[in-house]
Amino acid sequence: TGDSALRDSIELGVKGILASQLPNGYIGNYPEGAQLHHWDIWGRKHTMGGLLTWYEQTGDKKLLDACRKLADHLMTQVGPGKTDIVATSLFFGMASSTILEPMVLLYRYTGDSRYLDFARYIVNQWETEKGPRLLSKAQENIPIADRFPHPLTLKKGWFSEYNGEKAYEMMACYEGLLELYRTTNNLEYLSAVEKTACNIIDTEINIAGSGTAYEGWYHGKTMQTRLTYATMELCSTVTWMKLCQALLSITGNPLYADQIEKTAYNALLASMKEDASHILSFNPLEGHREPGVSAFGMHVNGQKGSYLNCCNANAPRAFALLPQFAVMQADNKIIVNLYTDLSATVMPDKKKKVSLQQQTDYPRDGIIRIQVDPDKPAPFEVLLRIPAWSRENAVTVNGDTLRGVTSGTYYSINRTWKKGDVIELQLDVRARIVRENGYAALVKGPVALARDTRFADGFVDEAARIREKDGYVELIPAANKPGKIWMAFTAPLVLGSTYEGGKPKQVHFCDFPSAGNTWEPDVRYKVWIPEPVNVMNTIHKH
Repeated sequence: TGDSALRDSIELGVKGILASQLPNGYIGNYPEGAQLHHWDIWGRKHTMGGLLTWYEQTGDKKLLDACRKLADHLMTQVGPGKTDIVATSLFFGMASSTILEPMVLLYRYTGDSRYLDFARYIVNQWETEKGPRLLSKAQENIPIADRFPHPLTLKKGWFSEYNGEKAYEMMACYEGLLELYRTTNNLEYLSAVEKTACNIIDTEINIAGSGTAYEGWYHGKTMQTRLTYATMELCSTVTWMKLCQALLSITGNPLYADQIEKTAYNALLASMKEDASHILSFNPLEGHREPGVSAFGMHVNGQKGSYLNCCNANAPRAFALLPQFAVMQADNKIIVNLYTDLSATVMPDKKKKVSLQQQTDYPRDGIIRIQVDPDKPAPFEVLLRIPAWSRENAVTVNGDTLRGVTSGTYYSINRTWKKGDVIELQLDVRARIVRENGYAALVKGPVALARDTRFADGFVDEAARIREKDGYVELIPAANKPGKIWMAFTAPLVLGSTYEGGKPKQVHFCDFPSAGNTWEPDVRYKVWIPEPVNVMNTIHKH
């Protein structure tokens, strides 16, 4: 944004961080005798990441010098002939191993091969007996929650060095591996991340675009219809979006763009309190929303009830990612990923400057209008993301219908563009029914829908059969929306144990981000609706 108040705040924080650096280069809050344990190197990783990000913005050499001193000091403690990095922290060393990413960046900015060597050392350590095996386990294609035995079988704690499914730290390691791939072009690294990401999609990501329970992978996709303690940790949600964005920028695969949209329109938006005053830590698919705990007794400005924790700190990173994701550019291409009202200025190459104006009520309806305004007529390619879930699609340019629009791809429009050209995209945002484990849910476009007690139209946990045709459900816009609800509809449900040929009742649903957004325990919501069983149409196994 270029906001001067933000800049002043960052500069004040950076000044304090640099002033805390010890003569030996250490920056952190662990005394010498306790260093290398628990979250020490994890903290150094975030410090380096912040300083290097600000170095990118300012070019201030003091920041780079501080990172070099920090890295050099770490390499006197960890490395060949010293303490092994996978023996320094929790989760098979994954927490400490996340320093891989800033180490690669430090090499990129300095050209000092020692940092690249240390990055390779970290990856090699993963494949040792005590390591998380992030390369070899990825190639085995087993469900990610089954990579290691449950810590309980080893008589160890969940939050211990013996949990190999800790989601945030694992994905942060893979983010670092992608940076190492960008530097080395080692396809083994990219393959490991892609196979892991696809495994996460197949076995863990739920209807709201997130996963995890107690911050770990747990077969969340098939378990999502059951109420699970501490589900959908926001740090993991944010890191999943960041990992997908990195994969999208490297591969151009729209699969990852679809995942970001799904997460953004559900788990991310639902995590923020309506007035933006707070971010929750866990985000169940039923129940009520509530603040996260205060980490280590910390409160915002020392005020009780104003909680401060890692999820509060991480969530803005995902919101800030969305503009980077919304419109991308590469090789004389403009790639449109996010459909919402927006303005963007893009340079598909150094000689072309293009303004985009996008207007839409998506996903309430599927019509997206994009005006393309190059500073002068020029040839370039515009790529439109066509979501995999969108069955019926249409594209026009200046009113002329184009052909060959395929779901799950980028639709390419390659022409000489002039100021005032207009693209109109029509996506299929009809409500779809999704089933899992004897439950059903409704999804409109990318947005999951939920029942909410504020509509006062019955027991939200009641079993029901949703009336559908060919997998789609007719929604009627709701006349009244209690509270600050974004989208509200009614859908035809045959409630309870009534004979399934009975007359359906119009029952209210709202978008998942709005569900329970009062954050009060007396407002309950539910995404998954239990379905009654018709034994005439069901073969039971005995």
